[in-house]
Amino acid sequence: MDTLTDVKRELQESTDPDNPSAEVLRALFERVQRIAVIGLSRSIEKAARRVPSYLAAKGYDVIPVNPNAVRILGKHAYPTLSAVLDPVDLVVIFRPSDQAGPFVAEAAARPERPAIWLQQGIRADPEIRAAREAGLIAVQDMCSYRVHRALFA
Repeated sequence: MDTLTDVKRELQESTDPDNPSAEVLRALFERVQRIAVIGLSRSIEKAARRVPSYLAAKGYDVIPVNPNAVRILGKHAYPTLSAVLDPVDLVVIFRPSDQAGPFVAEAAARPERPAIWLQQGIRADPEIRAAREAGLIAVQDMCSYRVHRALFA
């Protein structure tokens, strides 16, 4: 079965018709190594913990960004994205839509130009549009777990 079929279905379910194509998303996950996760939760019941845990189990270097934690997933938690000095390939954002915009802008301003991913139900239209206009891969209102599972399960 073509793994892109399920990703295309995820794209259709997203509220953003301008999200990158299934092919671009597959290439993104194939090249990504280090993922900074803004809002990585200490609570194992939340998607903001389960999704990053899954990505870490799949071999990605997941960097927690949470100002209310010292360690998550056995790793040092950073208070802000700008405190992460190592380059990151992807920034995944688990913050409500009304708070997500500044995090998108901060990620887009990083010198290594990481891809940006707003999880399902999260949108920051002006900032995502600006990131895309700057040539960055930017996804919103899609679950990175579901997309990854569809591609590599």
